[in-house]
Amino acid sequence: MTSIKEYITIDKDVLAGQAVFKGTRVTIETLFAHLEKGVSLDEFLKDFPSVKKEQAVAVLGIAENW
Repeated sequence: MTSIKEYITIDKDVLAGQAVFKGTRVTIETLFAHLEKGVSLDEFLKDFPSVKKEQAVAVLGIAENW
């Protein structure tokens, strides 16, 4: 089973403790906001190249099973 901690970091010193993709300063909220607006995953990844496709897909999978 995939652990959420492999893909998401919450640190009060990084963006005031917002959940971000591990190793980045891109919030998880940003991914969902883009998808809700109809932006494709590939376009999101182009806009935020520090996020790896594996990370985004894993976070979506975790959210789907939440």
